Amino acid sequence: MQRTAVYWLVYEISDSAFILGVTVFAAQFPSFILSILGGVVSDRYNRFRVLLGTQVASLAQALVLALLVLHGDYELWQILFLTVILGSINAFDVPARQALVYEMVNKKEHLPNAIALNSSMINAARLIGPALAGIVLDEFGAEVCFFANAFSFVAVIGSLLMMRISPFTPKVRKSSVGTDLREGFRYLRSTPQISKVVLMLSFVSLLSLPFVALLPVFARDVFLGDASTFGYLNTSVGVGAVIGALFLASMQPGTNLKKVLFRCTLIFGIGLIAFSFMNSFPLAILFIALAGFGMMAQTTISNTLIQTTVSSAMRGRVISYYAMAFFGMQPIGGLLVGTLAHSFGAPLTILFQGCATLAIAILFFPFLRKDIFIKRHRMKLNQLREQSIENT
Repeated sequence: MQRTAVYWLVYEISDSAFILGVTVFAAQFPSFILSILGGVVSDRYNRFRVLLGTQVASLAQALVLALLVLHGDYELWQILFLTVILGSINAFDVPARQALVYEMVNKKEHLPNAIALNSSMINAARLIGPALAGIVLDEFGAEVCFFANAFSFVAVIGSLLMMRISPFTPKVRKSSVGTDLREGFRYLRSTPQISKVVLMLSFVSLLSLPFVALLPVFARDVFLGDASTFGYLNTSVGVGAVIGALFLASMQPGTNLKKVLFRCTLIFGIGLIAFSFMNSFPLAILFIALAGFGMMAQTTISNTLIQTTVSSAMRGRVISYYAMAFFGMQPIGGLLVGTLAHSFGAPLTILFQGCATLAIAILFFPFLRKDIFIKRHRMKLNQLREQSIENT
């Protein structure tokens, strides 16, 4: 609700697609700068306490934003500054949160399902939140969305305090923070199964994911709607994302995730291309939901592949690179998308993003196919061994 209200508020004040891109930049660029440090903090200190601290800080940020808008005497730079603050908090929140999910799952073969279920909850919020935000924006104003977000953190913090996590055992740290940062980078560089997934996600975050920054433009200028129309578009993305999350959560252990990753990236691109041509709002909702399905599946599978491959000692730092790729490249992409939309219009920009997504899938197909080929080769070898044993 807060994100939807911020984007709509900024577009109302500025009437500029470029400034929308700047807002995405302000929200997520701090993660690009600070997420690696956040990963070191997650590896060195109690992740549970780090997460608890980020939730309290997020509550304070939402409350200040609500009071500022309620007062009425505010400027665009103040909204952007508070958005930067939230992005900085998220740089420490994401590595601690994702690493904690791994610790919560006792049977590690269920980790892909657990990550997908976690994503389904996040995307269920994306399904409900924007629709509520659209209604609240029309009836009561943006400040109510911000107060609702601040109040929601009370439930989040209460839930964290009720959890029973294994006691944290501090480790003797002889290395400095700088040494930990270098070790994380060397580990990532020497592990292509992780680094290529992170690189693919970086391209998707740069060129594909910032499409959400243009939804206010489509809502008001293409479909001639209002805040509710914007909320419905966001909700449609959430519907597709929830379906994608449930699809991933239902997959059997041992499913070839790289094969699914390739297909879902194609679906993401096709959804964006089809949406860019839509003048009919019902059809637009259908295709933006398809894009949401592909988007959620692409990012969640990337997270799962990293979580199931990385060593425990490097988990926080490697997840910070995931966060840097996921959150850090989007603000740069937001500026790019905002500039393109300002010059060529939102529909052509979304079309470019869809084509770029298909190109990313094709570019990384050799890497994904190689893993598929190896697994098939191993299966054939196992079958031959079994036949040989039976013949013997």
